[in-house]
Amino acid sequence: MTAHAAHHSVAIASVGQVVYHAAPREPAAWPHQVGAIPSRAQSFQHRAEAQRLRAAVDGGDSAVLGQVLTGMGGVGKTQLAADYARTCWAGGSLDVLVWITASARTPVVNSYAQAGVELCQADPGDAEQAAGTFLAWLTPKAGAKPCRWLIILDDVADPDDLRGLWPPPSRYGRTLVTTRRRDAALTGEGRRRIEVGLFTEAEAVAYLTASLAARGRHEPVGQITALARDLSYLPLALAQAAAYLIDSGESVAAYRELLSGRTTMLADTAPDRLPDDQAIPVAAAWSLSIDHADALNPVGLARPMLHLAAMLDPNGIPHAVLTSRPALAHLAQHRTQTGQGLTREGEPVSLRDAVRALRALHRLSLIDHTPATPHQAIRVHQLIQRATRDALTPAEHEQHARTAADALMAAWPEIERDPAVAQALRANTTALTTHSEVAMYRPNTHEALYRTGNSYGQVGQVAAARDHFQYLAEAAHHHLGPDHPNTLAARGYLARWCGETGDVAGAAASIEEVLEQMMRVLGGDHPDTLTTRHNLAYWRGAAGDAAGAAATFAELLTDRVRVLGEDHPHTLTTRHNVARWRGETGDAAGAAADCAKLLTDRVRVLGEDHPDTLTTEISLARWRGQAGNASGAAAAFAELLADRVRRLGENHPSTLTTRHNLAYCRGMAGDAAGAAAAFAELLSDRARVLSENHPHTLATWANCAYWCGKAGDAAGAAASAEELLEHMMRVLGNDHPDTLNIRGILASWRGKAGDASGAAAAFAELLSDRARVLGRDHPTTLAARRNLAYWRGKAGGQAQKAGA
Repeated sequence: MTAHAAHHSVAIASVGQVVYHAAPREPAAWPHQVGAIPSRAQSFQHRAEAQRLRAAVDGGDSAVLGQVLTGMGGVGKTQLAADYARTCWAGGSLDVLVWITASARTPVVNSYAQAGVELCQADPGDAEQAAGTFLAWLTPKAGAKPCRWLIILDDVADPDDLRGLWPPPSRYGRTLVTTRRRDAALTGEGRRRIEVGLFTEAEAVAYLTASLAARGRHEPVGQITALARDLSYLPLALAQAAAYLIDSGESVAAYRELLSGRTTMLADTAPDRLPDDQAIPVAAAWSLSIDHADALNPVGLARPMLHLAAMLDPNGIPHAVLTSRPALAHLAQHRTQTGQGLTREGEPVSLRDAVRALRALHRLSLIDHTPATPHQAIRVHQLIQRATRDALTPAEHEQHARTAADALMAAWPEIERDPAVAQALRANTTALTTHSEVAMYRPNTHEALYRTGNSYGQVGQVAAARDHFQYLAEAAHHHLGPDHPNTLAARGYLARWCGETGDVAGAAASIEEVLEQMMRVLGGDHPDTLTTRHNLAYWRGAAGDAAGAAATFAELLTDRVRVLGEDHPHTLTTRHNVARWRGETGDAAGAAADCAKLLTDRVRVLGEDHPDTLTTEISLARWRGQAGNASGAAAAFAELLADRVRRLGENHPSTLTTRHNLAYCRGMAGDAAGAAAAFAELLSDRARVLSENHPHTLATWANCAYWCGKAGDAAGAAASAEELLEHMMRVLGNDHPDTLNIRGILASWRGKAGDASGAAAAFAELLSDRARVLGRDHPTTLAARRNLAYWRGKAGGQAQKAGA
């Protein structure tokens, strides 16, 4: 490096871990160079953090002693510090520059001591005293010419290593620290923390492009961008990937294929010779950090906690998952031995211990822990996850994956009130399955896979539920065989969600096939066989055969009583469906009588607050209303609502369902305006609690439109139905039964608003689609035919009047 003009002359000394440049007591012109500052990385990428660092350091004063660059291993903290040091030195703004690799206390003391010997004539035989002399020398003496200095403490591993060794505050000096630690002790008074993150996508793409172009390599920008995403923009990983590509001659596409291979270890993607004087491959970049985290209190829990976090979604793990009972049991079982060689394996781990283990990982920048966002409280870089998984044996990997799935189930609420939480749990199950699929089917299909698919459906994403179970059925077939009960169960769920997407006839046919196989494999009295018969009866009813469904449920009830007993919950569920389909055939009074008897038994067996008991109470009031006593049903629902609010709260789904039925009964009792207002109020609450796409929310919206029209605002009803139709087509698809139903509501209110010919045309299209989707003899198809005839007649009458 060339000399610069300055009012101080400069001396250079270098011993061990320190290289410093100092002005002697008398001015002179000295040439100089910086030998131990890390060399600039090939294709060094200028980034936003560099500008932030300069602004922070240069803007400091006597109140700001130093800046602490913190971040996970591999983000480029050392390169940023080195770039700043070189820039300051080249700009002539320094008289003394000290660079120390501060991975332990001894190198810091020795480096300070060497500087004290060279600059202050300190005693070389006493390192501690010489170090103290140097630190004292950094504070300018009255009347002496001040020295402009910069001390860089690179890669501080433990804040305790710097106790008593922090440079003094000075308006002429700056201290810059790089570390993976986030301890409060590092950022006390006079020191501020600067978080160093990943490259941006643009920076990562620019870095890879420049690195390859420097060796005459030019790759498609799409592949380079995809590789940058695959590596999650980690500078260290990008540098090693570029070196691998250059050394091997492979294309970016081939490297990405290697990287995505399930049997590929992260270490296999590193080059034979590391670039830029890097000491370790990316796979090993965090091992020391894990050791340090594991040594923090509670000792031995950080590593097993990271093992669980490595199995889940890098973009956000709910706090409740990693503090669940299965997670605590995992921590207790796999607690790492203490430094004294003593083990506390098996000792119970508390919730507080689990949180402190997360904080230990956060302090070492191995995770980001933000409890303020509980559904995404823990984030982990995917390469840290991969390196952690690579260090496990196959048996450990499988065990930890099953434990992570258990933890997901423990955190999964029975009723999904918060869509964000449900989405996070589904995303974590998907991430777990992506890299641990075999474990999820060994020894059987884990419950979390079924829960994920049903969760999609419960929030209205019925197509996603169908697709999930399509894959699950194929995977179970592959891992467990075609006759395994889990494979058959997955096929049953697939049929269900195919039906929910609109293919009710197909659902019934698919379940019939599954039933035949279950009868052969499991026998007629197996609980799963009985459940499949239950589902077949339901879908036959949904396909339009209410009488057939009622008869099939009655037959099933006899077998369930014989096999399971009269008080088994499944037996009671079958009785509920016997009543329901009896009502659907037109016998509302008989359905009400059946529900009244069932309610007594459900209270006795399950208790008053059980969800099934609440469902029966709602059904009883509904069928009483259908039997002709709408006012009595409304009064019953009003009583139920007060009870629900008292026992469950205003936002419980059962409370909202009771409000729905109360509003409907009010309308049936003659208060259409009151029903419309109640449904409008309920719509807002259901969208808030359940989400806009939830089937219950959509049903409330449909009732809003219907009762708005019944209250006299036909045009308003048509407008609301039209808006809902657009939403349903986007969420459920064109052929879903609910989408077809809202088309009928829209057509009717268009006609009642004065557009009879438009209503007739809409019913003509609807009739064709219902016949195609549901069959020519389905009740709703027949209803569309009747409505078509009605509105054609109305349109003809309007045309005659217009002609006259």
